[in-house]
Amino acid sequence: LVGGEVFSGSGDTVIEGPASLAAAQPGEISFFSHPRYANDLKQTRASAVLVPRDFAGETSASCIRVDNPSSAFTVITQQFLPAPSAPTPGVHASAVVDPSAKLAPDASVQALAVVEADAVIGAGAVIGAGCFVGRGAKIGAGCFLHPHVTVRESCVLGDRVILHSGVVVGSDGFGYDTKDGRHLKIPQSGIVVVGNDVEIGANTTIDRARFGRTVIGEGTKIDNLVMIAHNVVIGRHCIICAQVGISGSTQIGDYVVLAGQAGLVGHIKVGDGAIVGAQSGLSNDLEPKAIVV
Repeated sequence: LVGGEVFSGSGDTVIEGPASLAAAQPGEISFFSHPRYANDLKQTRASAVLVPRDFAGETSASCIRVDNPSSAFTVITQQFLPAPSAPTPGVHASAVVDPSAKLAPDASVQALAVVEADAVIGAGAVIGAGCFVGRGAKIGAGCFLHPHVTVRESCVLGDRVILHSGVVVGSDGFGYDTKDGRHLKIPQSGIVVVGNDVEIGANTTIDRARFGRTVIGEGTKIDNLVMIAHNVVIGRHCIICAQVGISGSTQIGDYVVLAGQAGLVGHIKVGDGAIVGAQSGLSNDLEPKAIVV
């Protein structure tokens, strides 16, 4: 299943499920991929452990050498999960779908969801319970909106986008002009465009552009509780961890990593492959592949 090699213990060991090194019991399998867990490995009660190809440590468990223990463990874990229930195509009786909306025949719109006028829902897309899809929004093929997601008017999701509960795509950007001691709202007339294969975690917010587009690039993965302001452009295959805040009109390159609680001011550029460490405050442009903490 994982292209491994049994090099200690018995290849006939029966495995009944996965577990962590510390919590595993006989009959379970775990994995070891970082030296900080060496003590857990020595003490584990697991019957088998996935280890790196160059592993030379000691453990009482049967060991399976693999290229990437964490990835192999994920493959094995999936073998023990119950088969997911396939969403039922069609529109739930309690959902509200405007007659002008265009839904693929195999799309699923679940209980209490709202799909407004001229919205487009692609093939195999799932609009979870209590979701809101605004006027003219476009949801690509294979998208999965978990319960209580909001995609506001005219915003666009590519194919196979996953939005977890509480995500808001297309809320107004935070923009005001101050005149005579009062804050006057600046209209936010742009949209948000999310590329293919993006996943966005729970309660993350992505503001619509003041004009033009706020962009999330293909393959980017965004954690829970992230705030992305108006007219931000994020490149392809970035990793953005929890509680990151990105101010307006900042441009993020491809394969950038923003670690937890990093904060970025507006109107700066972060080069391809750069890494911003946890709780860092970035106030200037960052060169490609730079690492700051």
